[in-house]
Amino acid sequence: MVTIYHTVRGYGQAELEINKSRFIAYVDRVTTEEAALAFIEKIRKQHWDATHNCAAYITGENDRQQKADDDGEPSGTAGRPILEVIKKSALSNTVVVITRYFGGIKLGAGGLVRAYGKSTTQGLAKAGIVQCQLHTRMAASFDYALLGTVENNLRNQQVQIADKLFTEQVTLIILAAAGEEDQLAAKLNDWTSGRVKIEQTGNEYVETNVCLPGLNG
Repeated sequence: MVTIYHTVRGYGQAELEINKSRFIAYVDRVTTEEAALAFIEKIRKQHWDATHNCAAYITGENDRQQKADDDGEPSGTAGRPILEVIKKSALSNTVVVITRYFGGIKLGAGGLVRAYGKSTTQGLAKAGIVQCQLHTRMAASFDYALLGTVENNLRNQQVQIADKLFTEQVTLIILAAAGEEDQLAAKLNDWTSGRVKIEQTGNEYVETNVCLPGLNG
């Protein structure tokens, strides 16, 4: 599994006018190629009367699925610029559709590339960017008398507690960054003088809002 990747926070939309043409950017997070294609089709049905609905997406493990579609614009002037902005921003699991209503003034190849690139950047900024970092869920069980000490130390170490279970002992479900499990287990043993039972129960990604250069909303 990928340890860290960046993607959009969720749905985003931005609109701008360039030389009387109206450009509307639609952005969303997707985890499969099928979801990306469904999103593109949804926007195309919504804007069936638009001059163009150009799109690009990146999905899959190691960004395996990548596709760009000019939808009638001159080859390489729409879909490719959209895809390049996504790639330059190092984003995964992201789909972008740029709807264009032609305003009567031709932009030329260079103007189209800039317009679609700018529209994509603004759409990504509206959607927001998150860093997804792989974490291991660790269940740490110990006596109630040690709860305050363990919680304080975890807080000082900026370790996230996902849940608390209260039975004969207290169990904290802790999220340890991938690769730091052994180090955290050693600290838990130190804080409890070895009176702790630790079990790894799975993996999940923890999201953190980030600001990437050029994508300030």
